[in-house]
Amino acid sequence: MEMKFYALWLSAFIIFIFILQRIFPIITGNFMLISSEVLIRPWILLTSIFLHSNILHLIYNLFALALFGTLLEKIIGSKKFILLFIISGVLAGIGSCFIYNAALGASGAIFGILGCLIILRPKGVVFVYGLPMPLFIAAFVWIALDILGLFAPNNIANLAHLVGLAIGLIYGCTIRKKYIQKIKPKQKIEIDESLIEEWERTYMKK
Repeated sequence: MEMKFYALWLSAFIIFIFILQRIFPIITGNFMLISSEVLIRPWILLTSIFLHSNILHLIYNLFALALFGTLLEKIIGSKKFILLFIISGVLAGIGSCFIYNAALGASGAIFGILGCLIILRPKGVVFVYGLPMPLFIAAFVWIALDILGLFAPNNIANLAHLVGLAIGLIYGCTIRKKYIQKIKPKQKIEIDESLIEEWERTYMKK
């Protein structure tokens, strides 16, 4: 399976777009997700994935994309990875339209990546607020925090996270049998019986 490092290329592209956002602020306004304009400009569901509001927003998302994206891409291949990234991001954007006036960022797509990894590598360790924990436990923490976030006003698109995570979990379940990490059975050591007989004749004489 040839790996094209799409996760890293995506990260570089997002950095480039962020630089353009700083130089030409009009880019953000024209291509971010505005819920009331989705029906007349549906492409903003896609373009908003690659936009970020500030440097911290960018760094957090790129760290997760480069790290977890590269890991998942290595497991399922570049084509399936990029497909999951785009579908998770777009569907997360659609979900956002129901409760947010506007949104931007790759968080929904990244949570799709994490959701798939939770299924394929549930015991992989991640740090959540500085605490190491297996992915399958981290999933419950993320879900709980995002559900709480739905009822506490903040600048985080929590519903986008939940939708992206759900898409990743569903996709991971559909491909689990093919990509689940298998434990190799212990190999049997075959011994030539004639060698045993020879050893008995030589060393087991009464």
